[in-house]
Amino acid sequence: MVTGIGVTAPNGLGTEEWWQATLAGQHGIRPIEGYDTSAYPTRLAGTVTGFDAAALLPGRLLPQTDRSTRLALVATEWALADAGVDPGELPEYGMGVVTSNAGGGFEFTHREIRKLWTEGPEHVSVYESFAWFYAVNSGQISIRHGMRGASGVLVADQAGGLDALGHARRTLRRGNTLVVTGGVESSLDPWGLSAHIAGGRLSSVPDPERAYQPFDIGASGHLPGEGGAILVVEDAAAAQARRVRRCYGEIAGYAATLDPAPGSGRPLGLERAIRLALADAGVAPEEVDAVFADAAGVPALDRAEARALEAVFGPYGVPVSAPKTMTGRLAAGGPALDVAAALLSVRDGMLPPAVHVPSPDPAYRIDLVRGEPRDLRVRTALVVARGHGGFNSAVVVREPKAP
Repeated sequence: MVTGIGVTAPNGLGTEEWWQATLAGQHGIRPIEGYDTSAYPTRLAGTVTGFDAAALLPGRLLPQTDRSTRLALVATEWALADAGVDPGELPEYGMGVVTSNAGGGFEFTHREIRKLWTEGPEHVSVYESFAWFYAVNSGQISIRHGMRGASGVLVADQAGGLDALGHARRTLRRGNTLVVTGGVESSLDPWGLSAHIAGGRLSSVPDPERAYQPFDIGASGHLPGEGGAILVVEDAAAAQARRVRRCYGEIAGYAATLDPAPGSGRPLGLERAIRLALADAGVAPEEVDAVFADAAGVPALDRAEARALEAVFGPYGVPVSAPKTMTGRLAAGGPALDVAAALLSVRDGMLPPAVHVPSPDPAYRIDLVRGEPRDLRVRTALVVARGHGGFNSAVVVREPKAP
């Protein structure tokens, strides 16, 4: 069961601020600042503003952390507070951390490597030994909160944000009583932006209102972003024993697949991931009230996702939400944020819209929620994600069971 949510996102810091902005269709797509982007084909991203790490974290952590880790540590602090958890009161080997990260500490390591080549090795921070690593968010969260139980990190681009939740559920079944999980990313420095561009899927449209338009006839790619969400997931019996004050819902089903090699003639794996996740949750397609889409913004990928959804749910068979349009694609942070949106949709009976999708392609027979939030009782929601390289993941969240 999910008992706490912490969010650091381009359109809001803190869960409720972000959620209200999301329902209102307020986006965080902005020109990238901090360096000259005039030579780059993409100059827009979902960037987190107003984040003062020095005011939110102990000073000793600042020299040893990248921006992505600072965002993750703060999101964790907020998620634990939301869950009413004081880690010092719980068995340290019963708590674990499972996060996903696709980029590691990009900005930190590039700054230190620059020092290596321009000033010499004696000027390189000793923290470079771990601040760059994909596992650093899990490690720093674990150290800060004394969580010594089974932990880990998963790397699968966007799909990893759901894989982390699937693995967190697995560790609970194996004996942990609480897991901090999710994904938070930041890789928007010059090298990071170059890496995003090299993937070949970024939009070069300079207008924030038109640059990222998934499922639209004007789709031309996506925009990158930073931030994400951290969730506190607990064993139901342990949560009840500590008299948890709130449960947002449960991670009821999870599955992951890998696409076959290009040219093999075999079908892509997204549909199978969806069906396996539904089967894992014991949920029939007609019981799903909403889908939170991967929303790649690349026509071929949008087409493949729409076909998978139509195959499982039928034409226009289920409302489809794409809140990523307000943040950009946050690598592992994006699906974790979508899971938070799904849980809050369950809580509030409101499905957030896609924005900047004025002309949905009629070839995609999906019921895309756009422009305005939709009043809808959501008891069961599906979140899907795909990662570069053929990764597919799906998670089913369900309303909390009555006590």
